[in-house]
Amino acid sequence: MPKLKTHSGTKDRIKITKNGKVLRRHSMRSHFLQNKSASRKRKMDGLEPVSGRIAKSIKLNLGK
Repeated sequence: MPKLKTHSGTKDRIKITKNGKVLRRHSMRSHFLQNKSASRKRKMDGLEPVSGRIAKSIKLNLGK
């Protein structure tokens, strides 16, 4: 069976840690920021772990 190709969009948006955890950015962080409170915007900073079946499918897309 041939090798699977890496999904380019997933490759740019997702990070996999050394231990195999899948990290993603928060949504709703790019525009309409005046309407959101400062605490709400701070909560969207940084990366968030993904778990379960979604993480498994992301790893498959990345060929890991």
